[in-house]
Amino acid sequence: MLRYVRAVLALLTTGALVWVLDTNHGEIPAFGRFLSPFQGFWRNGEAPGYFAREQTLTLPGLQQPVQVRFDDHRVPHIFAQNDHDLYYAQGYLTARDRLWQMEFQTHVAAGRISEIVGARALEYDRFQRRMGLPHGAEKSLAVMMADPTTRTVLTAYSAGVNAYIGALSPRDYPLEYKLLNYAPEPWKPLKCALLLQLMAWDLSGRSDDLRLSNALGKYGPAVVRDLFPDYPTREDPIVPAGTQLDYAPLKVPPVPTVFAAAASDQVPQNEPAADLGSNNFALSGSRTASGLPILANDPHLQLNLPSIWYQVQLVAPGVNVYGVTIPGAPTIIIGFNQEVAWGVTNVGGDVLDWYQLKFKDNRRQQYWHDGQWKPVRRVVERIRVRGQAERLDTVLYTHHGPVVYDHDEKPFNAQTPVRHAMRWTAHEGGNEVLTFYRLNRAHHYQDYAAALSTYAAPAQNFIFASRHNDVAIWPNGKFPLKWPAQGKFILDGSDPRHDWQGWIPQAQNPHVRNPARGFVSSANQFPAGPDYPYYLGWNFASYERGHRINQRLAQMTRATPDSLRLLQTDNLNLNAQLMLPRLLQLVRSEQLTPAQRPAYEELRRWNYFHDAAAVGASIFDLWYGQLVEAIWQDDFGPKATGLEMRYPPRDRTNNLILREDTSRWIDDHRTPARETLPQLALKTLQLTTDSLTRKFGPLGPKWAWSNQKSTDILHLARLPGFGHLDVDCGGGAAIVNATTERNGPSWRMVVALGPAPKAYGVFPGGQSGNPGSQYYDDLLETWRVGQLNELIYLTSPTQPHPRVAAAWQLKP
Repeated sequence: MLRYVRAVLALLTTGALVWVLDTNHGEIPAFGRFLSPFQGFWRNGEAPGYFAREQTLTLPGLQQPVQVRFDDHRVPHIFAQNDHDLYYAQGYLTARDRLWQMEFQTHVAAGRISEIVGARALEYDRFQRRMGLPHGAEKSLAVMMADPTTRTVLTAYSAGVNAYIGALSPRDYPLEYKLLNYAPEPWKPLKCALLLQLMAWDLSGRSDDLRLSNALGKYGPAVVRDLFPDYPTREDPIVPAGTQLDYAPLKVPPVPTVFAAAASDQVPQNEPAADLGSNNFALSGSRTASGLPILANDPHLQLNLPSIWYQVQLVAPGVNVYGVTIPGAPTIIIGFNQEVAWGVTNVGGDVLDWYQLKFKDNRRQQYWHDGQWKPVRRVVERIRVRGQAERLDTVLYTHHGPVVYDHDEKPFNAQTPVRHAMRWTAHEGGNEVLTFYRLNRAHHYQDYAAALSTYAAPAQNFIFASRHNDVAIWPNGKFPLKWPAQGKFILDGSDPRHDWQGWIPQAQNPHVRNPARGFVSSANQFPAGPDYPYYLGWNFASYERGHRINQRLAQMTRATPDSLRLLQTDNLNLNAQLMLPRLLQLVRSEQLTPAQRPAYEELRRWNYFHDAAAVGASIFDLWYGQLVEAIWQDDFGPKATGLEMRYPPRDRTNNLILREDTSRWIDDHRTPARETLPQLALKTLQLTTDSLTRKFGPLGPKWAWSNQKSTDILHLARLPGFGHLDVDCGGGAAIVNATTERNGPSWRMVVALGPAPKAYGVFPGGQSGNPGSQYYDDLLETWRVGQLNELIYLTSPTQPHPRVAAAWQLKP
């Protein structure tokens, strides 16, 4: 009898264990399946060089055979006989390498992360939907699907992705699906549009309207004009001031009466990073050794694994283009062909405005506008939550756009005022895919200019060079026609004069072709000088990166691709060059303790370069930041004021430190004594040295800038162990090599145009999204040390090349 009891208990125990290991428990995945040698993570190990073997794949939906060559970095070179097959193959091969990344990012944009990780992502999903990202994606998709060219591109790309998904069994799923325990779903063209919306949010989703309205209400217009000027003292605009206009400007709307918005005490959180940016520059042939242009681009985005970008060459009748694309989006976004090269940086214009609303009553079914009550449109969002019941969330829409929060609650994002409607260019709909489709096929400047006409958001500085010896740059996108400084503060949602009054004609966006100085460039600074006839915004990246780039380009003669590569990794800090002499002047060495004086002496010897081993860079960066905080926190910090405000921009702060010793803002009004600038400089230097000593010990090599900065390249879903921590590299915010703690050059490219283009590039990761592949992060070291790989540009599927491996045949 006892042995039967034991047998039953053993069976029950085994059954229970199988159930436990094969079942999700809340957010804990089914580890039995994950650890299974038959379908778990073991299956994701990748044999070296498997992709280099000859393969023939039969794929449903192809119209004609496609040939694919792979080089030694696993970059696919796709040769198709028609557009449909070209983008079908691009979708298929991209999914083969990056399926989880592609789909996860569309879930992020669509507000669907709760389906994967449960209720902890619910507020994030609500926010994405209330910001209208899915709404904007649907508007853009309608425009793109109405065009026969982009309809072909999107449907063919989606079919290629689905061909790969359809061939998968659960044991073949990428590792993240197994760890998070969910499955891929069919790809639709809407997902491509969602990826573009996510990029628009990252690059144009910031707004200081609420903060500045609070500052205006607290301090008045004179203070705000002084501390937050519409144009800085130091600037080196993208299109040089004085560039002759080739159009007759439209009449700008008149400035209406001042509107006083309600203040808010919201606390900052969950915003897009302020230091996302980019560099691009192109030298005309008059400044190069070859006599033909050289173009460079390095977009600065968050550094993640899998890498943001995916390299590919696309060849079909009428096109032979190489470059990078965002996994999940067809065509090449940054790249070159036999005739031209192009790249992008973010404009950062004021294209998101907030409107204070007056509802008729608490039912919020009508709002007051233009002397009448107008109906509110209500949209019910259905949010699926893993392990819980579906949540319903109603979003209100006015003619401005969505009311992101219609009743009192803590916003997910600090810049989001409550009971306000949002107007954003990303909701307007554009055909960005057609822009890149045309750029991929461009032969000359006129093709480039025509391609930009369909581009809407996020606004980008499109740089261009051709082997016909043209260089040009065009800060481009859909910009509202505004009165001066419209949208700098919260607007009156009841007054039609505060509505957007139309659009700046695309042909009248700032642009310049073949300037006399022999180069074009951008680094997210002001697109144009004060003489430009339209308002694009008041706050762009500070001038240091752009000015340093222009300094070096102006000195170049007989430049080579290596000249531009070295410029991409330039670590000189112009802000330190400007401000450190003044800071040292404010402090005397004898005021410091013996333990603090070595830091002071180190700064006196420092050459202003933020190289990885530079100790002076660590001291200056922390000291300058502490001083800025000491000056402004009592007057503009949310903890001190109870209001959500921002600090004045760097240019204005520097002017105060350099020339305004007696400014009222230097004193901390919370203390009985009156603080002076030398006192603040001394105190913050002491805090800096003490802080670095506690962190690293006495001054020495451990104080190196790379240790203090601590650049991390994390997994996209923050899965531990799948990223790289404390990458040893230099650079920093407002430096040409803009590598910070989490952001940096996500792709570096240099293209020398000529009879045959010569191009070089690298990104911080690898082609594969599989952590079990040698191609997951094989390019990271090249990126870290500032080198580039030669990019292999093939002209035929049979062209021999020592770095190109075997071919795959894709057949219908």
